[in-house]
Amino acid sequence: MPRGAPSPKISISMAPGVHTRLVEAAEAEGVTVSAWITRAAEDRLAISEGLALVEAWEAEHGAFTVDEMALADERVRADLALSGTSEPS
Repeated sequence: MPRGAPSPKISISMAPGVHTRLVEAAEAEGVTVSAWITRAAEDRLAISEGLALVEAWEAEHGAFTVDEMALADERVRADLALSGTSEPS
């Protein structure tokens, strides 16, 4: 009997060009395609969860002001610069 919880297997379809870029990206990072896709899914889920939290906060407290959004942008850019990560588009 297998130990732990085995990872679920899925089958997906994608455009050939996306597949090529995916394989290249995974190879460039030295990870498997499965690991790369898992990380991408984790990132996208974190973004969705963060946006839902912002929406809930704004529903209770009102929308962020232009000045608050500008300050948030500055902080994110500073954090990205410190971590060596590229800026979001």
